Amino acid sequence: MRVKRGIISRRRHKKMAKMAKGFRGRRKSCFKIVKPAVEKSLKYAYRDRRVRKRDFRSLWITRISAAAKQIGLTYSRLIALLGRSDVALNRKMLADIAVVDPACFAQICKKLSA
Repeated sequence: MRVKRGIISRRRHKKMAKMAKGFRGRRKSCFKIVKPAVEKSLKYAYRDRRVRKRDFRSLWITRISAAAKQIGLTYSRLIALLGRSDVALNRKMLADIAVVDPACFAQICKKLSA
């Protein structure tokens, strides 16, 4: 008895086509072109999940630095003071405080430098 494999390959093709939804031109419809396009998009997604973390950290550092300069501190000095003190604030929280409540950020910096 012969074995027909149409269902298996169709299932694989449909899975790839589903992942290529939103692509333009034959990149969404022609399997030969869909496959490398999807593989490349998955590589970009994997890489950029890590890049996003880098980008946000640099954004937080920029915000903290700008807020610290208004008070008369440098970013590196502020981080050094944070390290020596018992204040358990990370860069994300510090940047959020600096943007939302600058007065509170100033109080934190004054407490650190005192």
